[in-house]
Amino acid sequence: MSGDIEDKPQPLMEHLIELRSRLIWAVGAFFAAFLVCFYFAKGLFDVLVQPFKWAVQWAGLDHRNVELIYTAPQEFFFTQIKVAMFSALVISFPVIASQVYKFVAPGLYKNERAAFLPFLIASPILFLMGGALVYFFFTPMVMWFFLAMEQHGGEGQVSIQLLPKVSEYLSLIMSLIFAFGLVFQLPVITTLLARVGFVTSQGLKDKRKYAIVIAFIAAAILTPPDPVSQIGLALPAILLYEISIYTARLVERQRTRDAQAREDAEASENAG
Repeated sequence: MSGDIEDKPQPLMEHLIELRSRLIWAVGAFFAAFLVCFYFAKGLFDVLVQPFKWAVQWAGLDHRNVELIYTAPQEFFFTQIKVAMFSALVISFPVIASQVYKFVAPGLYKNERAAFLPFLIASPILFLMGGALVYFFFTPMVMWFFLAMEQHGGEGQVSIQLLPKVSEYLSLIMSLIFAFGLVFQLPVITTLLARVGFVTSQGLKDKRKYAIVIAFIAAAILTPPDPVSQIGLALPAILLYEISIYTARLVERQRTRDAQAREDAEASENAG
């Protein structure tokens, strides 16, 4: 009896073994990237500080050195770990995504794989576009906004200067990058939902006013409490929502063409 049970195929075990293999590759790629990034963590942090330097130039404070401080002995060490983890995730994402695709692909039909692969490529590209927008424009704008609040002192005034902590500056720029990167996934998510029939272009159009309100609420939650970053996130989110309506319409047109092609093929077979 026990021999009969052992001779039967065990697809669940095969899936678990496959999952373990994919996880090992993904975690191994992240860990290897983390070790390399931690070695160069100070240089990577200098790269992340560059938007602050641009903000100092925009504020007309070129004469001043860009300084960040840390107030706890271990603060900068843990900041370097966070920088290394963030950079390692970005570097190892192609490997992680490929392992996810290799695990999921055997359970998909050929046409489903062909539909899934473009989204796997588009998702990191859109995330990097959102991150680039943060790095080159919104972080300098936010830091310029905060620098404009400085008080340079004089008769009857106290000199007040911005000296950000390394951990708080890193949290600011990372939260902005993640917020914009997630918002830039909106066309991918809505297109996937449109493919499976969960949303329609008309439904998205009808809910546009709610989407605008949600965009500003999400911007208030995901970004620092300043109007520059909040408006800067809400406006691209609204624009991406409009793009999502267009991509959903394209999916519906493609589905209509595919259905018509199937009907024509069936009609020709019946006529033959």
